[in-house]
Amino acid sequence: MPQQKDIVKIAIQMPGAYPQLIRLDQKKPLSAVIKEVCDGWNLPGHENYALQYADGVQTYITESGRCAEDLFKGIQSMDLGVRCDSLKQLACVSTDVTFAQEFISRDGHLLLVKIVEDSSDALIMTHTLTAFMELMDHGIVSWENLSSIFIEKIACFVNAKVGDASIQQVCLDILESMVLSSHSLFLQVKQVVTMERLIAHLQMTNQQIQTKAMALLMALLQTAGDADRQVLIWFFSSSENDLSFQNIIHSSGSVQDEMAHYLYVLQSVTLNHLEPRMRTPLDCYSQEQRDILHGLRQAAFETESENSLSHERRRSLCAKEFKKLGFSNNSNPGQDLVRTPPGLLALDTMFYFAARNPDAYSRFVLENSSREDKHECPFARSSIQLTLILCEILRIGEAPSETGSDYHPIFFSQDRLLEELFCVCIQLLNKTWKEMRATQEDFDKVMQVVREQITRTLSTKPTSLELFKNKVNALNYSEILKLRQTERLHQEETLAPPVLELKERLKPELLELIRQQRLNRLCQGTMFRKISSRRRQDKLWYCRLSPNHKMLHYGDLEEDSDTPPIETLQEKIPVADIKNLLVGKECPHMKENKGKQNKVLDLAFSITYDVEEYSLNFIAPSRTDFCLWTDGLSVLLGREMSSESMRSELDILLSMEIKLRLLDLENIPIPENAPVVPKPPSNYNFCYDFSQTEQ
Repeated sequence: MPQQKDIVKIAIQMPGAYPQLIRLDQKKPLSAVIKEVCDGWNLPGHENYALQYADGVQTYITESGRCAEDLFKGIQSMDLGVRCDSLKQLACVSTDVTFAQEFISRDGHLLLVKIVEDSSDALIMTHTLTAFMELMDHGIVSWENLSSIFIEKIACFVNAKVGDASIQQVCLDILESMVLSSHSLFLQVKQVVTMERLIAHLQMTNQQIQTKAMALLMALLQTAGDADRQVLIWFFSSSENDLSFQNIIHSSGSVQDEMAHYLYVLQSVTLNHLEPRMRTPLDCYSQEQRDILHGLRQAAFETESENSLSHERRRSLCAKEFKKLGFSNNSNPGQDLVRTPPGLLALDTMFYFAARNPDAYSRFVLENSSREDKHECPFARSSIQLTLILCEILRIGEAPSETGSDYHPIFFSQDRLLEELFCVCIQLLNKTWKEMRATQEDFDKVMQVVREQITRTLSTKPTSLELFKNKVNALNYSEILKLRQTERLHQEETLAPPVLELKERLKPELLELIRQQRLNRLCQGTMFRKISSRRRQDKLWYCRLSPNHKMLHYGDLEEDSDTPPIETLQEKIPVADIKNLLVGKECPHMKENKGKQNKVLDLAFSITYDVEEYSLNFIAPSRTDFCLWTDGLSVLLGREMSSESMRSELDILLSMEIKLRLLDLENIPIPENAPVVPKPPSNYNFCYDFSQTEQ
């Protein structure tokens, strides 16, 4: 059941209820207001609540009015001490909306403005400005009614090279609220505040001053019109000012959430000035844009003087070169840039790359134009798609979120981030294309991998373009595949600690299953070829394990024979007499027949018996048979199996077994740690003893 203070609080904060509570000619009784609150809570007996607490709320409002009257008189006292104490108390109680209504109804906020305009005492100024800001935060009165003298006085505190930090913080807060309230106040603040001083505040060690100054700068940037915003962006991007933002990012302490939001806003607003180009399609009738297209072609191919060619010859040559350049519509390449986004922004990035990195540009185009048609990486098509991907990753065209804080430190180290990222990523794309051995049909797959490479690298927050370049190039296609595999396993929860523990418990049982399969395979036997240095065809022989696993039977075999019965294999070796298993270069027959050694080295194995004086040498028909026999012989010798075939089969069996056991836990998160087992009770008297018959 709610307490009295809860009901009072909700009653006075209910939308539309508070003005009716304090209005002298209120039409709705206080009890009716609280009755609405109780109805909203669906409380039984709400009439009793309304009657019981109406008097309490009225008393609360009356007390707020009395306090407002006392402080209104106190801040006008001729006694400096009384005035200072009253202003200090006013700064504390102004956060209460009820008190604020009462104080503002007496024009107390205008009295505070007058004190700011006339006073020079630092302590009084601090309390006055704090109280004024708290009162205005309630939105009861408009910021529009402030005098130009007051605004200039506030700006003087902000522009001062040396000043009281607490006063400067409140003044920055007040100016920010003024800028956000209306465009006319934005123009006034813009005229009286010195931008260089705001940038200087960013270089201070006081984080509160830094944050408030950044808040004011972002308010100015977001409220400005297109022309003013462009000027501010240019001002922020100058080398000296850019350094101030980098100092914030690279400071010893971590960037606070509020500052991170303002850095995100600056990045978002700055990048959004590229949106008009992104939304504008290429105009095929624009001579300037056609010249840029032909400039790209001429920069890539050294052609003979086109003036001496006939119109048809020149047109054919241009179409051929535009096709090599990667345009799908080689007779009218401008059609490729009609789609928006990325529109003209794709043309800008291509031209920037060709102008800033002419060698890399020529190498990209010429290298791909000399490949087979199906394996060439089309520069123009790739550039258009890559520009679109970068626009999506950098969120160009999206309005800044009120809660966003995901900024890229690299943005503050580059004047033209999009273009510089493009120069790095278009070369990355060509590298990834070759790693994937891609064809034209794989274009979308390559672009997905490149998007992933860029996104993963930017998520590590590189602070410079060089660092981004090193990281993104290290993240090659094979690394992407490994990361995808790891993430898939995490998603399937196969790497969760409880699942890993379950795997370890299942391993012995599955290894035993593999051992039995190996021994069964040895019991079936295998046909081997004898080693011969002569040119005639090698003879065949057969070897198999006895059903009781105590004897190895072997003997010669005719070419056209099937699996021989074990009784026909005259030679045999007791398993108990086998001393060792040798593989590869350690085998005696590999040492004797060096000519064939390289061809069959990976398939050779031997067993030694009778105090290692004798050996039986094998050349497996395939790698699979080699793994089966070496594993089976290791089991007979009491050793661990070590072949790659065994490891692969164990992984498959474990994966299948885990998936079967986790079927009932689908979509249920598995905790990393086991639940804590509670301590045993102090006694077990609660247990019922069924052995005793009831009396």
